Amino acid sequence: MRGTTFSETLFGTVRLDGDTRDRRIRLDLRAEADEVLRPHRTTLARLSGRLRIAELADDAGVAGGMEISPLARRRIRYRLSFTAGGRTLALDGWKSVTPRHPVASMTVLPFAVLEDGARVGTGTLRFPVATGLVPFLLGFRFPRREEPGRYAAPRWDGSPGRTEVWYTTLTDPATGTGVWLHHELTVPTDGSGPTAHGWVATFPREGKVRHARFGPAPWPRPAGGFSAAGVTAAGGRLTGTAGDFHWDLAEEPLDTPLFTFPRWSWRHAVLPAAHLLPAARAAYRGTLHDGERTLTLDGAPGASARIHGHGNARRWAWLHADLGRGDVLEIVAATSTRPGLRRLPPLVFLRLRHRGRTWPRRPERSAAGLLGLGRFRARIGLPVWTVTGRTALRRIRVEVTQHADRTLALDYRDPDGAAAVCRNSETADARVLLERWWGRWRTEAVWTLAGTAHAEVGDR
Repeated sequence: MRGTTFSETLFGTVRLDGDTRDRRIRLDLRAEADEVLRPHRTTLARLSGRLRIAELADDAGVAGGMEISPLARRRIRYRLSFTAGGRTLALDGWKSVTPRHPVASMTVLPFAVLEDGARVGTGTLRFPVATGLVPFLLGFRFPRREEPGRYAAPRWDGSPGRTEVWYTTLTDPATGTGVWLHHELTVPTDGSGPTAHGWVATFPREGKVRHARFGPAPWPRPAGGFSAAGVTAAGGRLTGTAGDFHWDLAEEPLDTPLFTFPRWSWRHAVLPAAHLLPAARAAYRGTLHDGERTLTLDGAPGASARIHGHGNARRWAWLHADLGRGDVLEIVAATSTRPGLRRLPPLVFLRLRHRGRTWPRRPERSAAGLLGLGRFRARIGLPVWTVTGRTALRRIRVEVTQHADRTLALDYRDPDGAAAVCRNSETADARVLLERWWGRWRTEAVWTLAGTAHAEVGDR
């Protein structure tokens, strides 16, 4: 099943009650529908974006809904909530589509501003046809809508020498504490049988990083996710007890899947490993107690991810960065343990979801640097590691800092018995610079994350 996404920018004026003049207003919106847009039918879409009113409001967290019904009901209705001057307001308006004036009726949006249901202002927004039509049309996407739960099911087929991982990372916005839940199935190469184990950790802004392990325990072969040693990660629920820790969290997917590695690598398992996010962004609600403090989460941003393969890389770095406004950056850079590959530079898989689009368009594009076909490079180290890369029209630089006092080192075993160590921080810093070629390199976006990036460096 496919959906529809597009972006729209509107300009105009608004006057609130008690104001003596019209104020300029700009509305940048992103619309997401769960079905393909059909003009002769009514389509409902979710709206998010940014609203700016001169000298009064700049709200980057605008949210609402859109009713697209140009033929069936001859209208396109917008309903949004926003804040201005400390007040919670709503924008309600619609374009009245008429056959006699199709262009004007499709580009002019009269609206009312409401507070607690009462009208407190009016205004008009317009779509700039001359400068906005081409970008608007080129911005339409029809992404495949997939159920995130389908990627939770175990993929182990009974073969020895396999590893599967279900892991979740999130940040509590109230306290700045990072959380890491790691669930792993290990099937040794010696045929001794599968075991399940994992750990949970909290990374407070101030104070000691705490963690506890669970397992190893027999693998009961659950159908819908991870379930062993009294710990579960399945069906949008994360529960368990380990040491002084106990947790009960609900996960709400907020985005479509993000394939860090090529989609075919997950289906066919031809690479040493595969990595994906069933939902690029998710929100978490519930409680987690780590023996010293209890976190009460309500919409905490984060994500879950899945790995399956033959074990860890020889050396690797990982980053998950929620950049805000629906933007997400995921990076896996690794050197393989395979003969002939272990001496090569790290292979980089970089996926940036920005303004509803994923760049590079195919994961192979960033990884092609290993073969001399691309320009993505990683310099892995601690406390700072970097990734740089470019395609024809874009380039990116990512710098990640994992502070020693907020980094947790854990050791474990791969299926072949080799020891592996991961050094993880759920309160890392990151700076991301994205540039675009317009006759020269110009800054397209800059993101700075202070203590909210999720990162790891590991080796065998």
